[in-house]
Amino acid sequence: MPAGLHINRAREVYVESVSSRAKATDDKDGHFVVVPGASIGTRYKIIRQLGQGTFGKVLCARDMTNGKRYAIKVIRAIPKYRDASRIELRALATLRSYDKDNVNRCIHLRDCFDYLNHVCIVTDLLSISIYDFMKRNMFAPFPTSHIQRFIRQLFRSVAFLHDIGLIHTDLKPENILLVDSSYDVQAYRPASLPSASSLGSSRKLPDSRFILRDTTIHLIDFGSAAFYDEHHSSVVSTRHYRAPEIILGNGWSFPCDTWSLGCIVVELFTGEALFQTHDNLEHLAIMEAILDEPVDAAMVKMAPKQIGGRFFTPEGKLAYPGPDTSKQSKRYVKSIKKLDDILPLDIPRRDLLLDLLHKIFQFDPWKRISVVDALLHPWLRVMINDEGSSSIGGGM
Repeated sequence: MPAGLHINRAREVYVESVSSRAKATDDKDGHFVVVPGASIGTRYKIIRQLGQGTFGKVLCARDMTNGKRYAIKVIRAIPKYRDASRIELRALATLRSYDKDNVNRCIHLRDCFDYLNHVCIVTDLLSISIYDFMKRNMFAPFPTSHIQRFIRQLFRSVAFLHDIGLIHTDLKPENILLVDSSYDVQAYRPASLPSASSLGSSRKLPDSRFILRDTTIHLIDFGSAAFYDEHHSSVVSTRHYRAPEIILGNGWSFPCDTWSLGCIVVELFTGEALFQTHDNLEHLAIMEAILDEPVDAAMVKMAPKQIGGRFFTPEGKLAYPGPDTSKQSKRYVKSIKKLDDILPLDIPRRDLLLDLLHKIFQFDPWKRISVVDALLHPWLRVMINDEGSSSIGGGM
């Protein structure tokens, strides 16, 4: 029985329409045109734009009633994005009702309003994502002590979501924000960079790397979140972090988040995505190569005929390479290492970490370790002293 069975989830969130004498100034795609110094709503003054996505834009704004800075997600003035924002608001309101002090470090809803046909979602202002930090750091891996802290926080945040019946469905480094991205610079001269492929990494070897002073993180972007017993889209998750049951069309639930977390863990150690592909058949082939085992036979039988018949032989074997498979794909899949050979050799209690990852990377979602059980795994209790140990944050 799911832990969130008897939760009191939020109903549709009321979004007050804020009147304004200003006229809507949208671009041709329905994005709000940002003017620094202009007001948005009755309380907020725009400082700058922080980012932009398919959903709309994120602004840094000052609350004129208390002087504090907040992030405002300004949704595009297009019906499908407005409708999607109401689903996100319902998830955020449920999170807030069960965690008023935000001890579980998920993005915290502070306010919402409708301004000139744009739904505006106000949350705490955080720093950059761990992906953006990695990018600035030339994708040099994090110190192991930092990765362990990130994992503890992430697993606790996701365990909280699952406990109230929510599945995030889009866990990835871009959706994990640092509270403080300040850092120190330390010498770093690895002989090589870890990679899932024996072809090696194309990344340039750095001679130094940034070490965070604070490892506190928050989980964001609940635009694709779903309650476990409500409508599920057939395809969710960003490709590199997508669980096998989603690719196979077998339906999905809480375990798809666990798979994504495993992908993130490996990426933090290597600096690159574990499953680098944009093709379903190739994706399954890479999974089989990394896990050194075939897709679970029961899952193949469960797959809809239009998928199972396309990806598997009548005997249930993965039909890779297929007639349309390129030489480049064949070469890449052949170069893929086993999971045990991908992780750096100097990780403290590497054997325990591999044990945790093998429990996560189970093809059958119901054989996959739960996030709650993963939190009890011995590797998360190993004391690690390295160049990142003096940093603060990460405790929950």
